[in-house]
Amino acid sequence: MDLAATLTFTVTDDDTAAAVGSGSLPVLGTPRLLAWCEAATCAAIDPTLADGSTSVGTRIQLEHLAASPVGAEVEVTATASYADGRLVRFVVAARHGQGGKVVASGEVTRVVVDAERFLGRL
Repeated sequence: MDLAATLTFTVTDDDTAAAVGSGSLPVLGTPRLLAWCEAATCAAIDPTLADGSTSVGTRIQLEHLAASPVGAEVEVTATASYADGRLVRFVVAARHGQGGKVVASGEVTRVVVDAERFLGRL
């Protein structure tokens, strides 16, 4: 399984810990960084999904290692490391710019589901 994607984001005032409620500093907030990591996993898996299918995040482990100021460019990569049926586990990493300082690393697990059936169970 060769699933991978890289997305690039620029930290804005709306992405800061102060804006997302995870602290008081004007640096990239961990919840936004986590959302960017999930977005990269979606970008990696979405092209492989059958019509009517989607994936949902089920497990996340993320180590936020460095601060990113407003204006910083953050490159987020997701690479599938394990797949078993509908479950796909991704290794995720975020860096400043291309090949710069490591901002975060971790794992995101997604499960492929039938969207209509999934929503019907709510």
